[in-house]
Amino acid sequence: MSRLSPRRYRFMPAATLFLLLAGCAHYTPDPLTNTPDILAAPDARLLVRSYGAMPGSVTQSIDLSAPLSEDAIAALVVTANPDLKSLRARNGINDAQVFNAGLLPDPTFSLGVDPILSGADPVAGIAGALGLDLNALRTRAVLRQQAMAQQRQARMDLVWAEWQTAGQARLQAVRIAALEAQSVVARDSLASAEHLLTRYGAAAGRGDVSADPLQSARIAAVDAQQIVRQAEKDLAAARLELNRLLGLPPTYPVRIASIATFGTMPDADRLFTLAQQERSDLRALREGYDAQEASLRKAILDQFPTLDLTINGGRDTGRNVTLGPAIGFTLPLWNRNRGGIAIEKATRTALKAEYEARLFQTRAEIAAAVTALAISRRQYAELDTGLAEATRLADASRCAATRGDLPDATARAAEQIVRDRKLLRLHSAQDMAEQAIALELLTGIAREQWK
Repeated sequence: MSRLSPRRYRFMPAATLFLLLAGCAHYTPDPLTNTPDILAAPDARLLVRSYGAMPGSVTQSIDLSAPLSEDAIAALVVTANPDLKSLRARNGINDAQVFNAGLLPDPTFSLGVDPILSGADPVAGIAGALGLDLNALRTRAVLRQQAMAQQRQARMDLVWAEWQTAGQARLQAVRIAALEAQSVVARDSLASAEHLLTRYGAAAGRGDVSADPLQSARIAAVDAQQIVRQAEKDLAAARLELNRLLGLPPTYPVRIASIATFGTMPDADRLFTLAQQERSDLRALREGYDAQEASLRKAILDQFPTLDLTINGGRDTGRNVTLGPAIGFTLPLWNRNRGGIAIEKATRTALKAEYEARLFQTRAEIAAAVTALAISRRQYAELDTGLAEATRLADASRCAATRGDLPDATARAAEQIVRDRKLLRLHSAQDMAEQAIALELLTGIAREQWK
């Protein structure tokens, strides 16, 4: 049996090496592509998307051929926005760092052979050592805490980016709906101005009117045309921006559902309290502060001597075999990692100041948004009252013009006042809707959850 044992175990080193190589990672190429990841082809109809990082996230079916609500737009942009996809991909780096921080350090092994070139000793000298970095074991727990805090910070940053991007898409939807309504009123004003310009031009050609009314009509027509053109440009830009945020082709037609009106006026102090609890960027700053606390603890641990444990074995040329441990460590006489500790303490102080500054900025922005929203609501109410009065006057003027009691130009001027007030009210409604969404972005939660 003793003669067969070497044959039985002579393949063990090769088998062990094969198993170690089999467990190693292998390189797989992943080439870049020049084709963008577009969400839907122009003929796409129904898409099912799930978004899990948004507050109150759900899974819903989205019909791109139907008008999109605010919730559908938010769900779609969180799922399909290319920038958010990139952030989610980069978030995997933090997951890998947590995995790396939890791994145990590999032992080190060294082997040396000293062949005899001359002399009477019968064998070559052999020396081997098996070492383990004890300092890595000592700091493993704090490094893992740091990596996990950084992972949570990255996830909160991702949630905040999703919330902000969804809010930007909703803002574009509000602008599109408002600009569509404004374009209708602006085109009516242009048609009326061109009609008056044509009539005054004909009357001036006959010598019935002077040049002053014709010049005024020409200026009014030019102004109305500029308003229509600007509205068309703004509408096209808003549509392109919305399609970009949604990850859709630039020319894909997106229809917007009616925008919900804003309800009860919020309290700034209450909203600030909610923002402290719900805003993901504030959570991310707190997680970053926790990660820095772990960095400081590691820097303090690094002031103590680093330990290396090594098991040395060898055989000299006289066949003497030795085996024994060896310990190596640094002497903390001058450095003691005082520089590293000072850097980590200063970084912690800077992060604390940054968090307090963000809180101060949040309170100020919420107060400003609440004030601006209150002003917009008051202005909208005033415009609504003025529009009702102007509408009654325009109706009376049109009836008088129909009876022949007033010139048609006077009735059209009264009707133009109504259209001007409608435009102002539409602008005010747009301001209210945008400020309400901005207030949601500042608090970090939807307005339905403010109560």
